[in-house]
Amino acid sequence: MNQGPLTDRKLVKEVLEGNSTAFKTIITNTQGLVIQIIYKMIKTQEDREDLAQEVYLKVFDKLASFKFNSKLSTWVGTITYNTCLKFLEKKKIPILDVTNKEGAESWDMLESKALGSDYSPIESYIFKKESGQVLASEIEKLPPLYKTIITLYHNEEMSYREIGEITNLPEGTLKNYLYRARKQLRESLLLNYNIEDL
Repeated sequence: MNQGPLTDRKLVKEVLEGNSTAFKTIITNTQGLVIQIIYKMIKTQEDREDLAQEVYLKVFDKLASFKFNSKLSTWVGTITYNTCLKFLEKKKIPILDVTNKEGAESWDMLESKALGSDYSPIESYIFKKESGQVLASEIEKLPPLYKTIITLYHNEEMSYREIGEITNLPEGTLKNYLYRARKQLRESLLLNYNIEDL
């Protein structure tokens, strides 16, 4: 009789009891998220593959310490993000362009723009057609942290709370970064492409 998908608790228990199939299930259930984070933060294929292996070695080693305070996938996402972060720090690659070219806008202004529903047609295109080749190419030009946040929010459809658990960033900061990522993306599209081409 089919009992449906294994719960996080049952999966972890089975892995800790030596069931390798249960760990393969964890990999299958989380590899989409792991790949999204690694591919947005890390540029070279060889490094991506090495980091993916490192992530799952860490997941296996630390599984006994998982406290079920979040979903297992979110916990794996946190390990992935932190592994990428350490790699970038070691290579001295900035995860964010710290130069502020936009001037000092208050958070209230940023929030109203980021969360407002009055998107222009091109903005609507950006968020609805994120898988398009043109857009994917422009997303790749964003700083690693912006790429990661925009991907987790739009592609993985994660909440600010879940993204905050992975990145250890407060909700206000995430909203700010998401707004800036969208703005940078929009400006790049407007600069490099005719709207008719989109």
